[in-house]
Amino acid sequence: MTMVVDAPPDASPADTEPAEPLARWHVRAGALAVDVLPGLAVVATTAPWFLAGPRIGWSWWVLTAVAVAALLAVIVNRILLPALTGWTLGRALCGIRVVGRDGAQAGLARLLLRELAHLLDTAALFVGWLWPLWDRRNRTFADLLLGTEVRTVERPRRDMRRLTAKVLIGAVVVAVVAVALSYLAVYRQEQALDRSRAQIAEQGPRIIEQMLSYGAETMEEDLARAQTLTTEAYRPQLVAQQDVARKAGATSNEYWAVSSAVLSASEDEAAMLLAMQGQRGSKAEDLKFITATVRVDFDKIGDNWRVDSLIVLKAPLMQGAGQ
Repeated sequence: MTMVVDAPPDASPADTEPAEPLARWHVRAGALAVDVLPGLAVVATTAPWFLAGPRIGWSWWVLTAVAVAALLAVIVNRILLPALTGWTLGRALCGIRVVGRDGAQAGLARLLLRELAHLLDTAALFVGWLWPLWDRRNRTFADLLLGTEVRTVERPRRDMRRLTAKVLIGAVVVAVVAVALSYLAVYRQEQALDRSRAQIAEQGPRIIEQMLSYGAETMEEDLARAQTLTTEAYRPQLVAQQDVARKAGATSNEYWAVSSAVLSASEDEAAMLLAMQGQRGSKAEDLKFITATVRVDFDKIGDNWRVDSLIVLKAPLMQGAGQ
């Protein structure tokens, strides 16, 4: 006599063998690499240049658009496509699919939560990603939380190897172009900064000398010229100082820079430290010799540098024959 024993009515799906074989860890890792690495490579080659900011010009916006497009492509491939078709690019290549424990296709919400739960796999020192190596049903922490499994299924009829090769080659080309474009943009920016530093190192001391110097006979013309060497923001302060000089009476005032140092320089802003010497007076017996240390901020307006502020760091010392 043969006895037939039925499965217990309370047997759970987790205790039964799945209809399709569970995907092995190395297959899952390969699919993940195909899904994620091309996009991350593009983002990685463009992201470092974000720190340079929009000042590097139109190329910054191009690199930003490329990085955003690559990131969106990864999100669409990992979440939207499997919800609509059941496949990502890597899973279609490897012949695996994410399903629920009952074998039903995972929906959009579950796939989204599963991707977020992968953060836990990573945060646990990547132990969650390795968990399938010893889990009975080859699950990561994300699978355990969301009740999903990865199973081996028949590949789509489309030639996925050719499509994957095209995607990988495209990602490599974009990454190489991004690196070249980034290098070119930053190289040009560095060249522009070097030019600005050289210009202000040469022109800055001469500008300050002209702005502070005037003659007794040409005082009004010299003061008017000095006003053209400032920005609109600093000009009222200079005019106030010139009014004080007028009230003191017409005399000669000559300054020259004995040393200078560029503190900072960009394409349109710069700062300098200058040690100034000068003399005041029209007659030899009345000459006063002056020394002072100043910090000057410059703005570039058009092709010309203009004084935006002048701060006296060391008060002028005046010496003369009568002292």
